[in-house]
Amino acid sequence: MNCRPGCGACCVAPSISSPMPGMPSGKPAGERCLHLSEQNLCRLFGLPSRPAVCSQFQADHLVCGDSRQEAIRLLGWLEQATA
Repeated sequence: MNCRPGCGACCVAPSISSPMPGMPSGKPAGERCLHLSEQNLCRLFGLPSRPAVCSQFQADHLVCGDSRQEAIRLLGWLEQATA
């Protein structure tokens, strides 16, 4: 599965514990990443400062579902189930 353009659910729903520019402690679950543009695109994409966890994320129907809303729900559920 390819990422849906303008989704950004993976930059909102899960927590990111890795430091990144402007977010030295990462970000909590449910909070929009500082680097997510208004078009829901990562401004750190392709840069060395992008956290490895973000670069390694692979879109999959099991976690992304059929829509951005479903991805937010599924990723949020996974975040809570693994906390």
